[in-house]
Amino acid sequence: MKRQNLTIRPPVVVVLGHVDSGKTSILDYIRKTRVTAKEAGGITQHTGAYQIEQGNKKITFIDTPGHEAFSAMRSRGAKVADIAILVIDTTQGVQAQTKEAISHIKTAGLPIIVALNKIDRPEADSQKAKRELAKEEILVEDQGGKIPSIEVSATTGQGIEGLLELICLVAEMEDLKTDLQKPAQGVVIESYLDNQKGPTANLLLNEGILKSGDIIATHSVLGKAKGLVDFQGRPIKEAYPAQPAQVIGFEKAPTVGENFKVFSSREEAESFLKKPEEKIANLPTDNLEVEEGQKVLNIILKTDFLGTAEAITEVLKKLPQEKVILRILKSEAGQISESDIKTARGGRAIIIGFRVKLNPVAQKLIEREKIKIMNFEVIYDLVEGVRKFMEKSLEPEEVRTDLGKVKVLAVFLTEKNRQIIGGRATEGAVKKGASIEVFRGEESIGKGRMINLQKNKKDADEVSKGEECGILYEGSVKIEEGDVLVIFTEERKKQAK
Repeated sequence: MKRQNLTIRPPVVVVLGHVDSGKTSILDYIRKTRVTAKEAGGITQHTGAYQIEQGNKKITFIDTPGHEAFSAMRSRGAKVADIAILVIDTTQGVQAQTKEAISHIKTAGLPIIVALNKIDRPEADSQKAKRELAKEEILVEDQGGKIPSIEVSATTGQGIEGLLELICLVAEMEDLKTDLQKPAQGVVIESYLDNQKGPTANLLLNEGILKSGDIIATHSVLGKAKGLVDFQGRPIKEAYPAQPAQVIGFEKAPTVGENFKVFSSREEAESFLKKPEEKIANLPTDNLEVEEGQKVLNIILKTDFLGTAEAITEVLKKLPQEKVILRILKSEAGQISESDIKTARGGRAIIIGFRVKLNPVAQKLIEREKIKIMNFEVIYDLVEGVRKFMEKSLEPEEVRTDLGKVKVLAVFLTEKNRQIIGGRATEGAVKKGASIEVFRGEESIGKGRMINLQKNKKDADEVSKGEECGILYEGSVKIEEGDVLVIFTEERKKQAK
């Protein structure tokens, strides 16, 4: 690589933190567009990239629906970001998902900037948050460490300008450069099927210049950049490194996190494709070993964006699965189709939809097939819905309680499958309507039920130890004098998940 070909490029920044730390609100304030107002429940539901200007410099932000989406991109070897902003809610401090975010950032080896958010609130305590961060080996500068931090408020805008300046400073220290003369390449940060435009992907370049008409490929799919638009939906003729671009023209929606390259010919691009068996070998596999007493809940997941499908899949995998194992038969972006209904029927699965619709054919088919469909607008509602369905799917278990024993002294009547026997309660109590297990010697020879119970030739609800009784027994096994009857009850109790 020749030094004269290198040029400085904008930094790509990923924003991570606890679910309600205010990540999206900070980005809203920075880019002056209200994404939050458009998102159900104020939660970022798909992966987007946005570019802003700070002075004469540019900064690209990646906004993800969770650490899972970021992790999924990284797991495929994609170099997604240059700098990580760790957002801390100063009214709450370090929370469970904060620790997860720290783990992901450390694994990615990214420079960190700590944004201490919600500093405008009376209960904010940034010093407490810094002390808690120190326990996670995130030592900020005023605590004797090297990690820069800044107090911000997404509500008032306090500290936002300083945060942007910090990003530019860290980017300058990282010396981020690229070669514009190399063939364009980068990473797929989002992918979905547009009803009008067809397969669509949001790309982020790290080298070269992507031009309209370029032949493009990932390891899984070919395409031609028939149309390029920027993150604001404006048509562009070419995209530069760290500039988010939406591309129309893939043969199918590529996988989030895949690296893409531009090729001079279709033949050259085809050589970049991996064989089906290679792709299958690289896909994550679920542990589907089912132990005794476990059930399997098959799911077909359909979402508006592929990145969202991956994020939801990762969240669902974390649900407790001691009694019910989740198996995702299919996970993809797009409308719920007749193919999904048929797959659900064949796989005895339920269909989970996230911000998607049923096409008309599927709507008619589902009414006929009676397939269970659940549709959601918010990720957390979806996870809770699946959790409840898992609980419902647990078949109540039979819990047996032994009440007492009866020694058979005489058999008074035997006809068809009924007998009247006389006996003495030797243990516990005998209750009317209970079940009976018949023992001959040490061997259990069968079960039946008690139709009626008498004591002193009068109907009774219960007979105690030492008392004699008459029992009207019903069952296929014939009781004989000397047998021992174990009296018990069975109750169907819902299993704990």
